[in-house]
Amino acid sequence: MLVETKARVGVFAIALGAYLPQFPSLVPEFQGQYADFKETLPDTAELIDGGIVTTKEQAMEAGDKFRAADVDLVILQLLTYATSYNMLPAVRDLDVPVVLVNLQKKRAPDYASTDTATWLGELYACGAVGEMAADLNRAGKRHAVITGVVEGGDPTTLSEIEDWIRAAQVRRRFRDTNLAQIGRPYPGMMDLYIDETNLYHRMFLYTKQFDWEKMWAIADNITDQDAIRVKAQDILDTFEIEGGGTVEKVWDMAKYVVAFEQWVKDERIALIASHYDGFAKGQAGVLDSMLIPAFSMLIKQGVACAVEGDIKVAMAMSILKTIAGTGQLSEMYSIDFNEDLCIIGHSGSGDADISAKKPAMKIVPVFHGKTGGGYLTQFYPHLGPVTYLAVTQDRDGHFKFVAAEGVNEPGPIFQFGDTNIRTRFTCGARAFCDRWSEAGPTHHMAAASGRHIDTILKVAKIFNMPVDVITR
Repeated sequence: MLVETKARVGVFAIALGAYLPQFPSLVPEFQGQYADFKETLPDTAELIDGGIVTTKEQAMEAGDKFRAADVDLVILQLLTYATSYNMLPAVRDLDVPVVLVNLQKKRAPDYASTDTATWLGELYACGAVGEMAADLNRAGKRHAVITGVVEGGDPTTLSEIEDWIRAAQVRRRFRDTNLAQIGRPYPGMMDLYIDETNLYHRMFLYTKQFDWEKMWAIADNITDQDAIRVKAQDILDTFEIEGGGTVEKVWDMAKYVVAFEQWVKDERIALIASHYDGFAKGQAGVLDSMLIPAFSMLIKQGVACAVEGDIKVAMAMSILKTIAGTGQLSEMYSIDFNEDLCIIGHSGSGDADISAKKPAMKIVPVFHGKTGGGYLTQFYPHLGPVTYLAVTQDRDGHFKFVAAEGVNEPGPIFQFGDTNIRTRFTCGARAFCDRWSEAGPTHHMAAASGRHIDTILKVAKIFNMPVDVITR
């Protein structure tokens, strides 16, 4: 990604202090288990280590570390039975989920030869889970439980933890980066309008406002011919250009992409929502004509770029790009009632990573619904499972996710230059359109290859917001 972020994850383990002087062998045993557990956590996370906690005071010290680091998530390894005062001081002042990892070292007891120290150290993780969850509930803390085993490996547990860390990375990405708004939303699309101050308070995402006059001049100082040539080749490698592509043909576009990449890094931008509604003449017309593929090159590198000034769909695109690796702006295009399929797509910038074959770039004399003309891009999303995500708001400004899973199927698609896909939903096309619309999303949504609702539910728990799951 052009702007890198890592989830900050507070991690600690707990055990009952009274056991340790009674069974001294537990000390090296627990130290080894905790060290091994930390090694299994993916390097996409920056670990804030709270250590092994056996007293209230140690829990308070861990809490101080977690607060100071502004962690996005807390993962607690339950080593054996422990009282909840080992946990609560570490998380009391945090507003993030606590994932209780209930890992048993051995797959099953050797009943005849297991002594008390072995039982407590290698076979008794599950006893404290209920106590921890009960007290987290009473404290109003969001939480989840993952039960697994160490012996023989446990890919399910590791996958679930990695899923939580991907979800936590969304929070860190929103906190550490900025959203660029260029221009304003498409006039009259009131479902897209947003209060940027409320956005910052509720989702931690800060909006930087930019005028198009600055964007028109953004490439004026780009003089590195080698960098432009490399980027031009990158564009040619990414798109199949109608009529054939050459470095010279995309030179100006490559120059703007180089400029945009530097701007993104300088301003720490992870999301862009833009709309131009001017006369598209002169320098404005040059940039406007090539903006779609230029922004597509940014999306390829992890920067969500939404058309029509839609901040909320930029958020949905960024979430899916972070957790799933793909994030394509879409909307309902049509229904094929004969096939009971929804045709879903959009004109504008797209994500090359979602395309099963090399996306196409073509020149059109006019962009539908907006001024000017120029380059359109068409992507060809993978067949198979697909996830859709919308971000919307209620009357009080609270945010909500709307999500659905379906299956992209082969068949004819529109050929006028817009990305579009044929999606079948288990509830049927008619019911999907009704249920999705009744959930009150904006008319835009983001799409990602694969099934990702389970991870979206974790992102929602991290942000403490509701989710409408339409179908899966």
